[in-house]
Amino acid sequence: MTTQTADSIIVQKTRELCQTIVEQPEFQSIRQRIDTFMADDVAKVQYQTVVEKGDMLQHKQQMGLPMSAEEISDFEKNRDALINNPVARDFLDAQQAMQKVQESVGQYVAKTFELGRPPSEEDFHGCGSGCGCSH
Repeated sequence: MTTQTADSIIVQKTRELCQTIVEQPEFQSIRQRIDTFMADDVAKVQYQTVVEKGDMLQHKQQMGLPMSAEEISDFEKNRDALINNPVARDFLDAQQAMQKVQESVGQYVAKTFELGRPPSEEDFHGCGSGCGCSH
């Protein structure tokens, strides 16, 4: 089998996997929550504000610079407002769910390369022979 043929089969199967993911009801719910957020300018501004203020505080912390109580309080106030906005909260939950799907797919693909075969559920538990853990 040529590499081009193998690549086209892999791409075809990858597209089939993508289609399967898209057809899942949970995925549809995730997309709906993301789309609702993207249409809500208030929620997007709240989110961007929290991200920017969080990044600024993290940068200060990494640089060993002092953070004022006012800066921290302002960040917490904005974060609380974001979390109390149902559209933003649904978006954050949807983001987390999407990340879990991506991680799961990535783990299966990585484990396939590691093992040289499709992994089973058992391949994701335990540390290997002789590790002494309870898995």
